[in-house]
Amino acid sequence: MDDGAPSVRELPQRLWPGPGGEEQHLLRSLAAAHALGGIIRPCYGPLGLQKLLVTAKGETVITGYATAILGALELEHPAARLLRDAALSHAEHSGDGAAFVVLLAEALLAEAELLLLAGLPRAQLREAYAAATAETLALLPSLAVRSLGPLEDPFWVLHTAMNTHTLSHAEFLTRLVAQACWEAQELDGTFRPERLGVCALPGGQLDRSCLLPGLAVAGKPCGRVTAMVGGARVALFACSFGLAHPKAPATATISSSAELVRFLKGNQQMTEKQVLQLATGNVNVAVVWGDVEERTLAQADRSGIMVIQVKALRELACLSEVLGTPVMPYLLPPQQLGKCQRVYPQELGEGSAVVFEWEGPDTPALTLVLRAATKEGLRGAEQAVYHGIDAFARLCQDPRLLPGAGATEMALAKILADKGAALEGPSGPALLAFAQALRSLPATLAENAGLAVSQVMADMTAAHQQGHFLIGVGVEGIINVAQEAVWDTLAAKAQALRAVVDIVLQLATVDEIVVAK
Repeated sequence: MDDGAPSVRELPQRLWPGPGGEEQHLLRSLAAAHALGGIIRPCYGPLGLQKLLVTAKGETVITGYATAILGALELEHPAARLLRDAALSHAEHSGDGAAFVVLLAEALLAEAELLLLAGLPRAQLREAYAAATAETLALLPSLAVRSLGPLEDPFWVLHTAMNTHTLSHAEFLTRLVAQACWEAQELDGTFRPERLGVCALPGGQLDRSCLLPGLAVAGKPCGRVTAMVGGARVALFACSFGLAHPKAPATATISSSAELVRFLKGNQQMTEKQVLQLATGNVNVAVVWGDVEERTLAQADRSGIMVIQVKALRELACLSEVLGTPVMPYLLPPQQLGKCQRVYPQELGEGSAVVFEWEGPDTPALTLVLRAATKEGLRGAEQAVYHGIDAFARLCQDPRLLPGAGATEMALAKILADKGAALEGPSGPALLAFAQALRSLPATLAENAGLAVSQVMADMTAAHQQGHFLIGVGVEGIINVAQEAVWDTLAAKAQALRAVVDIVLQLATVDEIVVAK
């Protein structure tokens, strides 16, 4: 690729004279970064490909999301693990951007090795990269050209975050998420994503998804008490509903039938005591993430306690946030019970959910009920919905928007390259290295879109040289991202850059990997 910009590959003539490094491969972590980047690169961008992933448990998953792929990989190389953990940590806190972290870190490490081969000491490389990072982050707010208004429909912003990997019915799903976020927003403009639940149920079509008042969780009542109306008092348990270890092997020595009777009677009394403690604590709805023992369930039926078994710990965390009650690790009633008006099961096509409902229009929670005919479609829709919710949460904190589709990366690369070409010493080459690494991201977008990469990059470079910093990569070539409404949130982009440079500075100063086994 020749876009006419200065490159770090010119460094041996620009740095002070002297022999280069004695080793040809100075960065021990570069091979691992290239291997990880090779897995993630085809999935980057809205037109990225999907992978048929077989997990360690033997489950087959079709996905194009870098977060799911990275989470399922079993890595042995310690540098690859560090890079994977950095990407997943950023995605957990920002909602998306795992692929951005991996690919930019890989490109910066490749440019760092060229700097080391040119004779730059590792200590000065670290200082130069840190200074280039500060320069990049300082430039980022100047590229923000739009903001989401406090009374503005967020659809046009969320569509960019959710329309990934050719999601079907993306426009319908985006409007549903925009409506849910708008209704869940507080009067003072704050937004708590924990109060917006997502219930994914198999069966039906994606356009049959809906928004329900109250909080619906994917679960089922286990006993004869299948509904609670007229005032539910809820306790949450992240443990088995029964004895602490009902399937553990017995260690007691039983030598006679009388001892066996006493042993069984003691177990029964312990079970009755556990349920009696809940009933005495005014619990009439128990939500359990764990096994439900039949004997304890029968005792709960006699005490009028509704027992609900949920499939994921995340649903307990959501209920805890909305109901204001803690998740208990043992079968003991909490000091503060969760309260709502009604709890009842709801059949939705082939799936079923349990709805926690409040009276009046000011319900503290809403639920997006997602429907899809296949597990892969349901998983992709659920991931897109979480991306949209996270994007809206970030916009409520910082409404500034950056040009998407690689336009921001190209604009930063142009500014950094101009400054780096005018500087001598380590600072100039470090800025050129950042510029070259940033250009690799729109190039990847063009490659995944099936475009001629060299032509697209030449057109983008010419446009940005003329000051048109809103030019990005589209389906058929370069586009004006303002006209196409393709935006990135400034807060997420800045956080991703910080995560990238943190891991790059760590890996760039590692000269040897020692495995203590």
